[in-house]
Amino acid sequence: MASILLVEDQVLVRQGLKMMIETDSNLEVVVEATNGQEAIEAYKNHRIDLVLMDIRMPVMTGLEATKKIREIDANARILILTTFSDDDYALEALKLGAVGYLLKDADSEKLINSIHSAMRGGMSLDEQVAASVVPKLLKSKVENDISIDLTEREISILRLIGEGRSNQEISQALYLTVGTVKNYVSQLLTKLDARDRTQLAIFAIRHQLGLSR
Repeated sequence: MASILLVEDQVLVRQGLKMMIETDSNLEVVVEATNGQEAIEAYKNHRIDLVLMDIRMPVMTGLEATKKIREIDANARILILTTFSDDDYALEALKLGAVGYLLKDADSEKLINSIHSAMRGGMSLDEQVAASVVPKLLKSKVENDISIDLTEREISILRLIGEGRSNQEISQALYLTVGTVKNYVSQLLTKLDARDRTQLAIFAIRHQLGLSR
């Protein structure tokens, strides 16, 4: 069962989210926090598989907490869930290593699917946010011809990472084992000097690898 840290300052919203999440028998909210500082302490003291993080909270924001938790654990999976469809917030969250950015008007099915996708290594962006954030990423893209020496296979995997695919989904699409995909992802992190999978996804988008060519 996956252990969730739910970070939300509004009690009724937090209770509602907990009920939604736990309709899935494979998910459990093991600890709750009302601000970013509490989230950091909870992450240190519990085994957490995924953090569901609000942004605007007292004491410490979700973005500040995301940065500090990622400093504690570079592999931490943090999914942002907020009411704010703000491009700057979304871009900053992705740069800090969040594995997704969802709005609170998402239904329970979408929320649960996004949690499972994040657990598998995928990345989830609300459609409304993606529609405005991706063009901003593309504005800062470099030339399509990548100067770094990547193999065709590595480019194929990078393209699928840019589409938010998990290792399992990439393995099925390219007829590779999950272990082989993980090895390629590790190679890409090294070659591109990327901190994490989210940075690989942003790199892919900037080079238009996540788009049909």
